[in-house]
Amino acid sequence: MHSRAVIATESHLGRSENDAAITRRSLMEELVARGVRITEQRRLLVGIIQDSPRHLDAASLLEIAKKQDPGIDRATVYRTIALLKHRGLIDELDLMHIEGEKHYYEVKTSSDHCHMACFECGAIMEYASSSFEKLKREIAKESRFQIRVVRLEIGGSCERCRKAGD
Repeated sequence: MHSRAVIATESHLGRSENDAAITRRSLMEELVARGVRITEQRRLLVGIIQDSPRHLDAASLLEIAKKQDPGIDRATVYRTIALLKHRGLIDELDLMHIEGEKHYYEVKTSSDHCHMACFECGAIMEYASSSFEKLKREIAKESRFQIRVVRLEIGGSCERCRKAGD
């Protein structure tokens, strides 16, 4: 059985040349559909999270937002992150604690996927495959456990760093 896999790097999150692409829902559409009040600062933060080519931590989100709205503050960033987490629209990740105890945020995706962190260069890659989906079904069946979410982080060395070490 051939497994279709998607490996997306930080600069190409969710993009793939095959049909197993990791897709992300529109945060703004979800918030509007749920009747959440959209302030200008909330719109800015949601747009940054939605459009970011990499996983962001709260400090990076604040730094990017301040370039567009110098009046935005840390409390607004944390309240917006909490709102999105509470509504089940973003996931909070630690990404192997590659940069200490930071937490990173990403828009929920169409399918569960693994995060692979390179300990040498810090690159984060996402991996999704039909084999991963098969393993989840097998785990659920054998354990009689209803799986709602899977988070898997893998640490190691990316291909570029391994080649550079040769």
